[in-house]
Formats: sequence, structure tokens, C-alpha cells
Amino acid sequence: MDHRRPHDGAAPLRLRRHNNTPSTTSPKASDALPLPLYLTNAVFFTLFFSVAYYLLHRWRDKIRSSTPLHVLTFPELASILSLIASFIYLLGFFGIHFVQSFISRPSNDAVWEHHVPDLVLPEIPKLPPLHVASLDHRDDEEVVKSVVEGKTPSYSLESRLGDCRRAVAIRREALQRVTGRSLRSLPLEGFDYESILGQCCEMPVGYVQIPVGVAGPLLLDGFEYTVPMATTEGCLVASTNRGCKAIYASGGASSVVFKDGMSRAPVVRFSTAKRAAELKFFLEDPLNFDTLALVFNRSSRFARLQNIQCTMAGKNLYMRFTCSTGDAMGMNMVSKGVQNVLDFLQSDFPDMDIIGISGNFCSDKKPAAVNWIEGRGKSVVCEAIIEEEVVKKVLKTNVAALVELNMLKNLAGSAVAGALGGYNAHASNIVSAIFIATGQDPAQNIESSHCITMMEAVNGGRDLHISVTMPSIEVGTVGGGTQLASQSACLNLLGVKGANKESPGSNSRLLATIVAGSVLAGELSLMSAIAAGQLVQSHMKYNRSSQNVCQV
Repeated sequence: MDHRRPHDGAAPLRLRRHNNTPSTTSPKASDALPLPLYLTNAVFFTLFFSVAYYLLHRWRDKIRSSTPLHVLTFPELASILSLIASFIYLLGFFGIHFVQSFISRPSNDAVWEHHVPDLVLPEIPKLPPLHVASLDHRDDEEVVKSVVEGKTPSYSLESRLGDCRRAVAIRREALQRVTGRSLRSLPLEGFDYESILGQCCEMPVGYVQIPVGVAGPLLLDGFEYTVPMATTEGCLVASTNRGCKAIYASGGASSVVFKDGMSRAPVVRFSTAKRAAELKFFLEDPLNFDTLALVFNRSSRFARLQNIQCTMAGKNLYMRFTCSTGDAMGMNMVSKGVQNVLDFLQSDFPDMDIIGISGNFCSDKKPAAVNWIEGRGKSVVCEAIIEEEVVKKVLKTNVAALVELNMLKNLAGSAVAGALGGYNAHASNIVSAIFIATGQDPAQNIESSHCITMMEAVNGGRDLHISVTMPSIEVGTVGGGTQLASQSACLNLLGVKGANKESPGSNSRLLATIVAGSVLAGELSLMSAIAAGQLVQSHMKYNRSSQNVCQV
């Protein structure tokens, strides 16, 4: 029995063992080391991380030079052995220490019998929890007044109320009081505001009603499609429907997607133009493409880098990355991939100053020759041969008049106007209507409406060959507004709702061909109306309201 004198009059501390083995001090493993334990650990730590850093750099250099990874030099072999040895030591040291921490705990073989006097600790005051004050316990009038007075930010209502519908109603009422303008005719009920939270629209106060009509059936590539079009322009759906009828009566149209890739073009700056040119040569070197593609493709399982096109302006370099994006329109996907490459390039070009992730060489939501020439999104051509009888009976005109009008209006007239990608009658009309109905980005109608319409007399001048070439249709069937109920229903009508799991990207490409086919129908009908002198009459009939708006 071991007795020790307690300090400050504490009760004696007694340890009772159930075995009779004398207590001895066992030798430590660290006693056999030639260096103190902390120095040994420091040596192996340094060795492990230094060798790992060296091998990673060698691996990157081999990928750039297309050298097989299994071909090893003597320093690399020695580094691998050192890495393994240091890993085994560190694993053994910390593993043994971890196991011993459990073994060294008191077991049932030793029972401590002692009295520990109660310790009186000072009471620690509790701090109030940090949180944003909730408004769900306050009535609507109180919250409206708080918003009007500026005490509660309007943008925080959804998070603080926990009810999106109530937040919209309160924001709407506060807006009416601040502006003195009524929003009574702007609908509030009948919309799922939860579905747009954090993804489609901020600070909503209601929603706008846009009627959706259908044109068709559009016979395209052997399949029939009923095309939804959201528009407030009278005559547009009717005209497109007439074009679909003429195409159907002539055996249908055919389409080809000849390019598919979304682009993003960051701009970087160097101290000299020579240095910017060095990066340009590096990016355009085919030997470096596989490495850059590997870095880029980490952003998504669908993103696959296709090419990098560079151009310079002084010491500024613009790099246009193009990649496939599956069934998504892909702007976020390609932007993440570009950011990965920029981070990767920073190690070899530390003097590279990243000015912006987008340098307008993409080019997004602006008319640009680079999209017209190189394409962006889906590049589609769609064609049909309209029989002479159909031209006369359905379109009420003749082949020669259509061919002449197309040359003088869509080609020569657009050239006189200095048009950029606008060699058509009204492609933007159809593109916008389908974009709004299917949840696409309406602003991308600008480049998506790039179109050249061609007409030619064939089969001895009896029939009409018509085609539309659209190099930059930017559409997707997942993400953004495609997830909303109404837009999702329109995509479902076309059979392209969501992602195609069997063939990623097929749904978005099919949607692009439907857009081009609908544009073909719209061009055919409008040009026929102009050639027959029916444009004014049809618009007066279908695009003029006979209702007394003042009384409404």
C-alpha cells in the first residue's frame, strides 16, 4: 500500500491493486533514438512534405511534356522511397501515441479511493445568442411600417419572416406607400415564390402575365413538335403557325447542329506586350492543351474544354475558352472552369494580373462578330423545300417573288443597314417568344437571333429552297428559369424537359433545332405576307385591340 502525505489537509490518496506485481518504469521507445524526440519528428516532417512537394512538381512537368509517369529517374526513385519511409515513421509514431492514450487510462484493475473537495468556480455569465431578429411574431402592419421607415431592409424579408408569400405581400405594400403608386393590377396570388428564392429573382413584388400560344405541328427531322410561344404581339403565333403548315405540307424540314460549345473570355494584363505574347503562345501550343483541359474539366462532369482562342490588345491578353456544357446553357460552368485555369497559370505566370473573368471577347448578350463567325452555344442550320403548289395555296405568293424579296430585303437591305448577324426578316421575334416560354435567358436573344435567311428556286424554278443558319443559339434545359413550373411545362410539351441522362446534351441540342425550325417557319410566313402585300392587313386584323382600354 502506497501512502503519500496530502497537501493542505486533503484526504489521503490510496491506490489498491488487485495483483502483486511491483510497479516498475518501462523504458520509452524514444530512448533508443540518436536525437531528441522533437528533433527526430521535425526531420521526418520536413522530409515528408519536401519530398511530396518535389514529386508533385515533377508530376506536373511530366504531364506538360507528355512524359509517361512510370518512367522514373534516380532522384525520383529516391524521393519515393524517402516519402514512404517518412510516412511509415510518422504513422507509427502518431499511431502508437494514439493507442497508448487509450491504454494509459485507468482500468478496472486499479481503483482510486479518495475524496476530492468540491471546487467552487466563479459563475460565467451567459452571452446572448447571435442571430438576426425574427419578424414572424409581428403583424403585417408593423413590418410594413418598419420597412417604410428603413428599419428593416426590404431584401431581408424572406429570411426574417420565413414565408416568401408574406414577404412579397409586405414588400409590395411598402413599395406602394413609399412611391404612392398602385400595384393593384400586378398579380400576387397564384405563384410559387419559394421556387425563385435565391436563383431567379430578388425582391419580388408580383409577377407579369404573358400569354402562351402554340404553333404547329412543326415537322422537323421526321418528328412533330407543338411549339410554345410567349408573346404579346398579335399575329406572331398565327404567322409562325402558317409557316409550320407550309413546311408540313411539303414533307417537313431538316436540321443539323454543326457546333456546340459555350465560351467565356477573361482578360489579363502583363507589364509588357512580349510577356502577354508568351502566355498566348503557351495557351495555343497543342502540347499544353491536355494539361489545361485536365485543369478546366475539374469544374464539372459535363464541362469538356474544346479550344482556346487568344487575341491581344497591347499588353492585354484576351483568352476565349470554349467547352461543351451538357444540357445546361453553361455560363456558370464555363466560368468555373476558366477560374481553375487562371489559378493554375498563376504559378507559371506570377506577373499575370487578372483584370476580369469576362473581357467581352466571349461575347455575351451583345451583338458581336466573334459570335457570328466562330459561333457560341449551338450553331444550327435548318432547311426545307417548299413545293410550288404550297407556296401558291398556303402562302398566297410565288417562288420568284420570294427569292427576289429575300435578296433585296434580307441580304442587300441588311448590308445597307450595316447589320451584324441580322440578315433575316424577324428571327428575334420567334427566338424571344420561345425563350420566354421555356425559361431561357431573354437577354441572350441578342446573339441567339443571329441568322441569315437564304432562298433559292430549285427543281427548274418551280419549288423554293429556304434555309436559316443560326451560329449562336444559347439554350439549356436545366438550370435557371427552366426549373419553374410554367417554363418546365413548356419544355415538357417539346419533350426536352430536364437533362438527358442517356446522352448528356441531347435535350439542349434538340431545343436549339426546334428554335431554328420555328424561325424557318416564321421567316417563310412573314416574307410571303410581305411579298403578297398582306402584312398591313394582317396586323390590322390580329394586332389591334377593339376593346376600350379606358373603360377597363
